[in-house]
Amino acid sequence: MTQGMPEIRATAQLLARYREPDSARGVLELAITAIPLCVIWALIWAALDQGYWFAVLLEVPAAGLLVRLFMIQHDCGHGSFFRGRAANDWVGRAIGVVTLTPYDYWRHNHAGHHANSGNLDHRGLGDIDTLTVREFRDQPRWRRVLYRLYRHPIVMFGVGPAYLFILKHRLPIGLMRGGWTPWLSTMGTNAAIAILVAAMIQLVGYGPFLLVHLPIVVLAASIGVWLFYVQHQFEHAYWSHDENWNFHDAALHGSSHYQLPAVLRWFTANIGVHHIHHLCSRIPCYRLPEVLRDHPQLAGVGRITLLQSLRTVRLNLWDEERLQLVSFGEAALTSTASPTPLKA
Repeated sequence: MTQGMPEIRATAQLLARYREPDSARGVLELAITAIPLCVIWALIWAALDQGYWFAVLLEVPAAGLLVRLFMIQHDCGHGSFFRGRAANDWVGRAIGVVTLTPYDYWRHNHAGHHANSGNLDHRGLGDIDTLTVREFRDQPRWRRVLYRLYRHPIVMFGVGPAYLFILKHRLPIGLMRGGWTPWLSTMGTNAAIAILVAAMIQLVGYGPFLLVHLPIVVLAASIGVWLFYVQHQFEHAYWSHDENWNFHDAALHGSSHYQLPAVLRWFTANIGVHHIHHLCSRIPCYRLPEVLRDHPQLAGVGRITLLQSLRTVRLNLWDEERLQLVSFGEAALTSTASPTPLKA
């Protein structure tokens, strides 16, 4: 389904009626996420005596629950999980200690992502670095090598997520001029993390803590980055320069509908309905299925299945002529067919 700007604006206004949070539902969603996570964590610790590889089997649902907890923090950042602003903020800050994500610092970056998603002239804040084909060709060789390395699946979904959540989130790099809030958020979260980790090590021991918690964090980080990648890095995504960019078109057509199996939709708190989320970010995650139920015509917009999403890994550059993301190989073929004109 393709909608023009007036229709998209009308759709956004129509979706406003789904914005009202249900605080009781929010408490329930938080409880059925946090409590099982604690229980499974304890079971993994207890299972260490039976053999580590048996315990590893439980790491996967634990990581899934940590991802779900992050999605709740994400909704709190949009002020959409509970009715009250204070409830959203303080629950978000508390969850940030567990997800290793400073709430106020992350919320600032994420707001920038929503405000500029798909805008080629405002890249770099809260999104995945994406070059155009022309920009990539104009880079010196060493920068092209670094970009290829950055976009390699092992870095993008392995090393990168671990670095992002374990190390990069410890300092508010990039927000040096943002006042004290990012620093207070980050350092306060770091202090709370240190206290929690020290308490857990005192309780279970240094080795068991690392054996249980580190794999959960690393796996959850990789899943989280994968979800964010698929939501915006698909073949016919929306990218445009400032003069032609508009918020509503970028929201609906620059974000995918990642149609996952029911169990994965639950673990990811419906974040796959990302085109609707970008169009109206104040809709709570637990109300997104209502939108698709009441407006089934929106289900086909930007739809990507689990199998189709695996093919997005090869997409690395935005082709401004074909208006789609392409692989390095496709960009090279385009370069051979129509070389970049020499600059005067």
